[in-house]
Amino acid sequence: MDIALITGSTGLIGSEATLFFSKNFRVIGIDNDMRKYFFGAQASTAWMKGFLEQNAKNYQHRNIDIRNIAELEKIFQEFQKDIKLIIHTAAQPSHDWAAKEPLTDFGVNANGTLNLLEMTRQHCPNAVFIFTSTNKVYGDRPNALPVEELPSRWELSPSHPYYPGIDEGMSIDFCTHSLFGASKVAADILVQEYGRYFDMKTVAFRGGCLTGPNHSGTMLHGFLSYLMKCCVTGETYQLLGYKGKQVRDNIHSYDLIQAFEHFYQSPRRAEVYNMGGGRANSCSILEGIQICEEISGRKMKTVLREENRVGDHIWYISNLQKFQSHYPQWKQQFTLKQTLQEIYEKNVDRWQEAAKK
Repeated sequence: MDIALITGSTGLIGSEATLFFSKNFRVIGIDNDMRKYFFGAQASTAWMKGFLEQNAKNYQHRNIDIRNIAELEKIFQEFQKDIKLIIHTAAQPSHDWAAKEPLTDFGVNANGTLNLLEMTRQHCPNAVFIFTSTNKVYGDRPNALPVEELPSRWELSPSHPYYPGIDEGMSIDFCTHSLFGASKVAADILVQEYGRYFDMKTVAFRGGCLTGPNHSGTMLHGFLSYLMKCCVTGETYQLLGYKGKQVRDNIHSYDLIQAFEHFYQSPRRAEVYNMGGGRANSCSILEGIQICEEISGRKMKTVLREENRVGDHIWYISNLQKFQSHYPQWKQQFTLKQTLQEIYEKNVDRWQEAAKK
């Protein structure tokens, strides 16, 4: 049976990929629950590991750190004849956390990605390599856009070229990335370079806000999941700068995995795509709070902090036209409200139970 190797397999995107691809692949999942180390016990993905072992057929879990190339090589040597797909989602995902431990952040995001690329090149060079990059590779360059303040969000004029969203041509130079953004830039460029230099089938999906019910959202990472969690549990949500009007586009993890599937079926080399919910699934934090309150029937507690996160975007919407032109059959199934509704329905009992402890 063909093998899909998925890193970060108990995280949001990794678990969604595992559930989908385990229908037709034997999935080797690599995840050592570093999310717990990054963000504390409340962010642990151990619950998802148990769920996958019970519900994802053909799934085998390996508790391995992607910085450990010797352990990775054992897996690639064991399965090299059958590995057809690598989906690399493992990462340190937070701006703020990266500044606490820069060596750990770079080790996981950049060196870990290099390890996986090199193992792929040595053992299964014809496999498709899919990497979840980030819109943070553009740093705070989007903040130079001429946004205007509206009652609930910052917004571009409809006549501006980037109104439909930011495309892949935006420069990544001469801007502040945060250390997290810098480590992801390094990984992103490595993925492209292995595709070009070694003629491998690689792609970097530069994600907007990736979301869904499998997210173990925390204050430092997991926008919509954490937003709804605060609404349900009564925890105070901190709006960090920009009056809470900063805009993000949000894509359900299922829709992202469908994009992965389209790429796998017709792969390209050294490709890059901006990938998010697009304009139709964008919201500011204030607008997201309103939807959460409507769905949950609860009033959220909030506090506004004037200081924004370093390198944070005021406005970011992904332009999806490039990917859609290459894969015209791909379409998003989930609207923003449907996504938040599912996040609520699948987590409300677990969150409320945890809040009692």
